[in-house]
Amino acid sequence: MILSRYERMIARRYLLPGKGEAFILLVAGFSLGAVMLGVAALVIVMSVMNGFRAELFDKITGLNGHAVVQGVGGRLPDWREVVTQAKATPGVTSAVPLIEQPLMSSYNGRVEGVLVRGMRIEDIRGNASIAAGVLMGDLASIKPGSGRVAIGSRLAESLGAQLGSEVSLISPQGQTTPFGSVPRIVNYTVAAIFEIGVYDYDKAYVVMPIEDAQTLLLMGDAAGMVELETIDPDQVGPILAPLADKIGGRAVIADWRGMNAQLFEALAVERVAMFVVLCIIILVAAFNIASSLIMLVRSKTRDNAILRTMGATRTAMMKIFMTVGSTIGVLGIVAGLLLGTVFLFFRQSVVNFVQFVTGQNLWDPQIRYLTELPSKPDPVEIVAIVSIALLLTFLATLYPAWKAANTDPVQVLRYE
Repeated sequence: MILSRYERMIARRYLLPGKGEAFILLVAGFSLGAVMLGVAALVIVMSVMNGFRAELFDKITGLNGHAVVQGVGGRLPDWREVVTQAKATPGVTSAVPLIEQPLMSSYNGRVEGVLVRGMRIEDIRGNASIAAGVLMGDLASIKPGSGRVAIGSRLAESLGAQLGSEVSLISPQGQTTPFGSVPRIVNYTVAAIFEIGVYDYDKAYVVMPIEDAQTLLLMGDAAGMVELETIDPDQVGPILAPLADKIGGRAVIADWRGMNAQLFEALAVERVAMFVVLCIIILVAAFNIASSLIMLVRSKTRDNAILRTMGATRTAMMKIFMTVGSTIGVLGIVAGLLLGTVFLFFRQSVVNFVQFVTGQNLWDPQIRYLTELPSKPDPVEIVAIVSIALLLTFLATLYPAWKAANTDPVQVLRYE
């Protein structure tokens, strides 16, 4: 929409109403603020939702891979053959044998449920989620037969355990006696404490060499499963289809979508719902722009009539008022993007400040899964948000601009 010189001048004058028209300026300011808050809210919420999904996906697949080959009955005696077949499958980037078994742990009279995870030494040290999250201790000291383990930070907090503490693991698979089965209790030394960032993992995981897990659970040389990673997690089904045919009957393949389907589906539904709800804020802001323009048209009726008698066309009048409304919308969008960016940059500080002021725990890891508020802005979504805001703002200017263009100078100036 190209404006002539005089049209730009008039639009500039109408953007800043004169003396006695402060109320119109106030309404326009409210309209700009509403657009700003609507755009900022959409950017913040969608970025947090994207970050929540991305963080959960990275944390979950970082420990559980994109899929797992689970042995029938929880045992996979021929895991070496499965690992070889998996690595030979096109699209599979890694295959890691491991054992996972829920057990009980105790320390100083405290008892907690844990998830024992047995892995090869090179896989423990090469796992980015574990190695990068070590808070205390050293993974290098964990070796087969050393009696050393690594535990999650929340589990250490619940048990009151520290580096060097002797933690007991209780397995129901013990020796059989004439009086029944006796649970197997083995003590292990805490050699490292790690924090992955997912509450459920940090609260439960006990990581040890796979050889020690086999001894503890009396599994011989068997593994429990083989963890797989692929080049594309969204295509994990087609990629692993050839492997599923080879291991059919002795093992099954479960991918990340099936193991966490309810969680990610709930996030997807909530994401769409939040987007629709927050778009209503921008719609309300568009109505505010329309109302402020209508008031401006009413207050400038005499000026519009004079402009018409001086040769201003209806098209020029429409362009002037559409420019005024669109400028309010664009300024609100830019301010909203800036506000959203600043909030996302200081998001955790804002959460901590609100928690300090209110005394409430707004981000409980037991409920939110993650220990910190995540964020991942999506440029495509931000462009979509800006486009929707611009469209609604433009539509809001049409009716007031049409009313201004249809001002009849004869009727207005009849008694002047």
